[in-house]
Amino acid sequence: MELKKFFKKPSKIKSFLITPQFLATLSAGLIIGYLLFVPPINGYADNGDFARAIYINGIYPLSSHYTYLDYLHQYYGIMQYYNEHQAMLFSSQGVFIKLAIFLNQFFFNKKIFDIRFMGVVYYLFYLGGIYFLTAALTVSSKKKTNYLIAGLVVFIFADSSWTLYFNSFFAEPVMIIAMLYLTASIIMLGKVNNHRLLFFAIYFIASFILVTVKQQNAPLALSLSLIIVGLFFVFREKKYKYLMLFSMILLLMTGFATYELITSDFSQINKYQTVTRGVFLEEKDPGKALKKSGISQQFGLLKGQTYGQTYSQIPQNSETIKIDFLDKFNFGWVLKYYITHPNQFLQMLDIAAKDVYLVQVRAVGDYQKANGVSSQQQSHYFTLFSIIMGAFFPKKIGFYILLCLVLLILYVIVGYVGFKNDENELILRCFRMIAFITMILGTFVISIVGDGDADLAKHLIMVPLTINLIILEIFSDVLQQTFWHPLQSRRNSSDEPNKQS
Repeated sequence: MELKKFFKKPSKIKSFLITPQFLATLSAGLIIGYLLFVPPINGYADNGDFARAIYINGIYPLSSHYTYLDYLHQYYGIMQYYNEHQAMLFSSQGVFIKLAIFLNQFFFNKKIFDIRFMGVVYYLFYLGGIYFLTAALTVSSKKKTNYLIAGLVVFIFADSSWTLYFNSFFAEPVMIIAMLYLTASIIMLGKVNNHRLLFFAIYFIASFILVTVKQQNAPLALSLSLIIVGLFFVFREKKYKYLMLFSMILLLMTGFATYELITSDFSQINKYQTVTRGVFLEEKDPGKALKKSGISQQFGLLKGQTYGQTYSQIPQNSETIKIDFLDKFNFGWVLKYYITHPNQFLQMLDIAAKDVYLVQVRAVGDYQKANGVSSQQQSHYFTLFSIIMGAFFPKKIGFYILLCLVLLILYVIVGYVGFKNDENELILRCFRMIAFITMILGTFVISIVGDGDADLAKHLIMVPLTINLIILEIFSDVLQQTFWHPLQSRRNSSDEPNKQS
């Protein structure tokens, strides 16, 4: 009966249908759906990384003519018998792949996997994230400018540079989706008083998924724990403070476990590229640098090589490489090298800065093999935002350091205003910004120290993703006039209709 009454009142239906979050979700759904599901479909081709995700989850390349880099493959095989493959690393991505396989077998075929079912899983979670994020940015405000905020959400996050990942087995879609949910939930925790435990649960689950999706994300547990510190000012009761403390410890342990669960094979690939595509890359005489550390000079010949390269002066999987090269250094050695060679480290960071807004993977094709489609052809459908940011964003690490410094100073002042006026939203906003700043700078360092410049654009994806979310939040606060005193601004806004009457 209540449902009938709802539909008998057009004003209620209208108010539901034209909300900013509904319009953002609908618009993004149409834009993204056309790219992913309307033939000929688009997505990213395999650059060799798919093997880490597909075999352990019971999927394998179907065609004997399976190629890398050139074209998107739509169909894969589903293993019917014993799966002998072991995971190279623990990853929460497997949950999403298993769900896609289940849907595929239920609706399509038990032996053939259509990549579009992977796209469907990410698509649905992503649209939920867009709805949630838009709702969080526009909650407690009925201004018409909310539709501008919704438009910016679509402009940024319906960009194909992000959504092409969905028709692939890369782990990046999980990271993008998790960031939308955890950011939205923290914004909600600052703005509303209801359902706080629910929003915190969403934050924690999204953080857990983000940290565990790939080994490189393990240090992000430190940044995400900083946000929980800010939540101590939101949850004032003692029992909730214990919950926050326990959650923070659990998140830090999760990050540590994610790093420790990496297999030796995967670790060796990263170590190899850390030196050959990192330490050696800007070193004029790598043999001399190795000799100082008691490592044979002959390994200087590996300068610039990527693991898996067809030709190598020294076989990459040989015992010589493992015993006399890889076992001779560790993360501490690499970190010490960069600290004692700051100019070289800054050169590597500048290389990274150039790749920040190359969100669209340039090394692979976005199309299926068909007449008129060339090898590694790139899609330019709805990519205006990424093109603008890639063209105009400075490509020096100094800019990102300066940007983070300005944001830090600004939001420390915001936090001070929050403490002074007992406004939890401003306090939480300060902690969130500090966490995001550490994510940005930390991702630069982790990417270079952890894998050199190999697959740098993919490894840096947290930088543009975090910056985009910061842009959205600042844009929203300025439009709604809630940057300095959100509570007072909302009271003034709610008083306006009364004044007019």
